[in-house]
Amino acid sequence: MVGRPNVGKSTLLNRLIGQKISIVSSKAQTTRHRVTGILTEADAQFVFVDTPGFQTHHRNALNRSMNRTVSQVLADVDLVFFVIEAGRCSDDDRKVLSVIPGESKVILVINKVDQLKDKARLLPFIDEVRQLRDFTEIVPLSAEKGRNVAELIKAATPLLPTGAPMYEEDEITDRSERFLASEFLREKLFRLLGDELPYGIAVEIEKFEVEGRLRRIHAAVIVDKPGHKAMVIGRGGERLKRISSEARVELEKLFDGKVFLEVWVKVKSGWADDERALKSLGYE
Repeated sequence: MVGRPNVGKSTLLNRLIGQKISIVSSKAQTTRHRVTGILTEADAQFVFVDTPGFQTHHRNALNRSMNRTVSQVLADVDLVFFVIEAGRCSDDDRKVLSVIPGESKVILVINKVDQLKDKARLLPFIDEVRQLRDFTEIVPLSAEKGRNVAELIKAATPLLPTGAPMYEEDEITDRSERFLASEFLREKLFRLLGDELPYGIAVEIEKFEVEGRLRRIHAAVIVDKPGHKAMVIGRGGERLKRISSEARVELEKLFDGKVFLEVWVKVKSGWADDERALKSLGYE
């Protein structure tokens, strides 16, 4: 799945596999890593790869890493879902489209049709976007409401190669629990910091221990400047407590067991433009 930031790729992935594994917020650059979701149907197995939104503005090592991830994924898949918003196809959307190899099979996914106020605009919009490329299929849908998502699976199934399933029937992702813990905590940072969210923010899981059905997780929130540390912690530590508490509740649902989550904040100046720091935080 590719598209510019905020077109709803992660919401679509979560909807397709029926469980939340890819984090969602209204902020650009919420997804920074390759996230794989697995859907096994009676006659097909889909391995969806949710990519970061392709970056056309900020230029630093973090953005280069995210764009590399998109390009690597595109070179190694059988089918591409190119996701755009209903009624909007900007220069940034066209830049993303230009990165998709010419020989790739591409389904144009027009998301957020429920948010299009004038529904009569949809067909002319489809005709307009159809001129950009010879799309294999075009599927308008609403990932948030679940409308027409089944049609996307129906359209994509015959385009998959024949072969044995790559994963067991009950698997939904190839990402580790450690990775999912860092992502769910990062989502709460994005959601609860709102407009105060510093651009240079990341999560590092320093310890992840499993004792029966209990998981003990020690996590550091990485910020770029000392002033950002105070923003994350909040007055009397209230904001960090809330972030930790909401992340813990979601992780307990995801892991189906108790979670002990301890979170603190560290300053690492310039981490988003430091290749070594990015590698240590799991960026590809």
